[in-house]
Amino acid sequence: FAPGEEAQVDFGTAGTFFDPATGRYRQGYLFVMTLSFSRHQYAEIVLDQRTSTWLSLHRRAFESFGGVPEKVVLDNLKAAVLQAHLHDPVLGEPYRRFAQHYGFIVSPNRPGTPQHKGKVENGIHYARRSFLAGQEFRDVADANRKLVVWVREKAGTREHGTTHQPPLALFLSQEQHCLRPLPERPFDLCETRLVKVHSDCHVTIDGSYYSVPYAYVGQKLEAFLFERLV
Repeated sequence: FAPGEEAQVDFGTAGTFFDPATGRYRQGYLFVMTLSFSRHQYAEIVLDQRTSTWLSLHRRAFESFGGVPEKVVLDNLKAAVLQAHLHDPVLGEPYRRFAQHYGFIVSPNRPGTPQHKGKVENGIHYARRSFLAGQEFRDVADANRKLVVWVREKAGTREHGTTHQPPLALFLSQEQHCLRPLPERPFDLCETRLVKVHSDCHVTIDGSYYSVPYAYVGQKLEAFLFERLV
């Protein structure tokens, strides 16, 4: 792959982590985005795989790289792909808009072919062995603070088995300047939902009521949930 041509993304299970928001332990998921040329990566542990989380992880990964790759290869996650067709994937609306906003191509794997994104699979396995194995963290925030350091000081400085160069050094010297520039404004659509208009001309979203014109009573509409706007 040419510098900046492709990134691969995936989730892997990461054990349980204390969630201060709920006061209990929850299943953690390790998100990794690996650049196929340099093998430099972005990694973060989250406690769900919702669409809003998926989009936020992409945004933070691009911001950490300082740019956007031409193509993103991914599994057929519900947060991203509704149907997997080799040449015409049917994307979830938030991810379709996200890809359009940042200007990258979405390339879902064929179902049952994890080898097509082997670089990120290897990155997840390496993070589990080198970072997660035997470690204890106060909570998920503590784990992510240490994960940032590990990516730059351990994963980024090791000699990679395929490129035989440190991923971070290769990224900084040959790949970073080849990435597409970040857009002026970050994307802030979190998710879309199908809602029904009740007889009182309102729809209900997360316990709140939103009015719509009377002509839509009884119909189903798409609600677009942004960070600060419905």
